[in-house]
Amino acid sequence: MFEIDKEKCIHCGQCIRDCSARALEFNDEKIPVINEDKCFKCQHCLAVCPTGALSVCGKKPENSDKIYSQDPEMILNLIKSRRSYRHYKAQNLDSERMEKLKNMLNWVPTGCNFHKLHFAFIDDIEVMNEFRDYVNGKIVKSLTKKPVQAIMDKFNKHLKSFLNGDDVIFRGAPHMLVVSTPVNAPCYNVDPMIALSYFELYAQSMNVGTCWCGFAQFCLMVMPELSDYLQIPKGYKASYVMLFGDPDIKYARTVQPEPFEIVSVKKGEFKKQGLKDKILRFFWNLR
Repeated sequence: MFEIDKEKCIHCGQCIRDCSARALEFNDEKIPVINEDKCFKCQHCLAVCPTGALSVCGKKPENSDKIYSQDPEMILNLIKSRRSYRHYKAQNLDSERMEKLKNMLNWVPTGCNFHKLHFAFIDDIEVMNEFRDYVNGKIVKSLTKKPVQAIMDKFNKHLKSFLNGDDVIFRGAPHMLVVSTPVNAPCYNVDPMIALSYFELYAQSMNVGTCWCGFAQFCLMVMPELSDYLQIPKGYKASYVMLFGDPDIKYARTVQPEPFEIVSVKKGEFKKQGLKDKILRFFWNLR
């Protein structure tokens, strides 16, 4: 799984220095060798080698893309202009953009390089309409004919809208992405959010609207059959949902948000905490 082109290797040690698993070291010829038991296949060594002398996990440097410098102001404008879209055209996204969005997900970072995320796409509006009709119908039934307390607590204030046929949950979106993770994943609570954040910004760059959908996530929790419909593997938790599609609205400018609190930490001694403060901080961090 690890090969070195000795003619290209300049013995710089960059691959060894950048190996967080400490799986690489020089041999007597000052050629990097690997301890495969330690390697967790992050491919940092492949990426950092300046001469392309190194292949790992069957991946060869000539098959990697070059890295280009980016305009930081354009990236910042993309972040500033990101909006949650709640108006979509009732049509499928073209296949070229759909495939690019799917393929991009192979590069999203995960904790411990744990590449076990599962992405369920509804990429056909007819399938989305079937899913939408089932969920909305079950909610209306739960709010009227057969009340379910959890659903009543979540959606009761929207009862009139549901009865009017409004698509309260899915906002008329033609597509949906559900990201799931194994329940024993080392970073199960953050990996899916990182993945959707990357997806959202890349979608924005291609004029694809997105919306984080907590209502749909709640439905996945209380309607287990939805996970089977979405082909989510057993032992996986459906972590979050993103709606997307061609937007039926165009934003003309960025918003002007109220600033978050941002502090610069100063050097100083750690203060001794009382027991009450320790307990409170523990439970706040636990939530």
